[in-house]
Amino acid sequence: MDDVTDTVFRQVILKTCQPDIFYTEFTNCEGLFSAGSEKIMQRLKFAKEEKPIVAQLWGINPDNFEKAARFCKKLGFDGIDINMGCPDKKAVKKGACAALIQNHNLAQKIIKAVKKGVPNLPISVKTRIGLDKIITEEWIGFLLKQNLYAITVHGRTARELSKVPCHWDEIAKAVKIRNKMGSKTLIFGNGDVEDKIQGLKFCKKYGVDGVMIGRGIFKNLWAFSDKEHKATLQEMLELLLFHARLFNKTWLGTKNFNILKKFFKCYTLGYRNASKLRKKLMETSSVKEVEKIISTL
Repeated sequence: MDDVTDTVFRQVILKTCQPDIFYTEFTNCEGLFSAGSEKIMQRLKFAKEEKPIVAQLWGINPDNFEKAARFCKKLGFDGIDINMGCPDKKAVKKGACAALIQNHNLAQKIIKAVKKGVPNLPISVKTRIGLDKIITEEWIGFLLKQNLYAITVHGRTARELSKVPCHWDEIAKAVKIRNKMGSKTLIFGNGDVEDKIQGLKFCKKYGVDGVMIGRGIFKNLWAFSDKEHKATLQEMLELLLFHARLFNKTWLGTKNFNILKKFFKCYTLGYRNASKLRKKLMETSSVKEVEKIISTL
C-alpha cells in the first residue's frame, strides 16, 4: 500500500507477528531510472529481518521493467510482483496498473521482460477482476497462460475501488479456471480479509492457495497472528513509539512527518478517550512531541 507498507511499518508488524511474505509499496520502474530516483529508492529499502520480501513494480515500459527487475534482484529481493490492478486514476491514465487489464499485448511484453531480467526469481501479478466491468474469465485466463508463479486477485473492478463488498465468488472462479487449465500458477485472494484466521477460512471456502491482507492491518496490527490478540492500550502506545522513533531514524528528515499521522488512528482505535488522544497526536509535528504526549498517559 502506497506510503504505508514501507520498511518502517513492516518492522512494526514484525513486532507483532510476521506474515509468510512481505510486499513493498508499488514502485515505478520509470522513476527508478530518472531524476529524483532517490525518493523512489526509499520504496525498495528493507531490513534483512523482513525477508522473504517481494518487490512490487509498476509502469508501462517493458525495458524499464527488465532493468528494474535486475536491479531488485541485486538488492536481494526474493521475487518480483507486477502491479496490474491499482485503480489510481493518474496511473491508469498513463496506461499502467489496472489499465493493463485491457491491454493484453503490453501486459504480455511486460511479463516477458521481467522474466528475461530475472529468470530465476518467482514472478507474480497483482490484479483485479476487470477495469470497469467484471471480466474474470477473459483476463485471468489470459494471465494463466503466461506461466506466472502466482496471481493475486483482488475481487473488485478498478472502477469499484473498495466501495462494494469483494466479489469472492469471482476469485473462486479464477481458481476453477486455473484448475480447468491444469496450470501450476498459485492463486491468492485479496479483498476484505481482516486477519489470518479469516484468511485460512477463505482458503478452505474458495480454494485459493493463500490470501493477501491489505487494509485489514489498520484494524488489527496482530492480523497475521494464528490466534486472536486483544492488545492493551499500553502495547499499542509502545508500538506507536517504536514506529515513530524508527521512522525518524530511518528517514532522517527525508520523509514528511505528516505521513506518520495516517497511522495514529490504528494505534488508538477502540480505546477510552481515543478521539481526544488522537486529536492531540494529530496536532504534533515531531517525534519528540509524540513522546511527550504519550509520557503523560
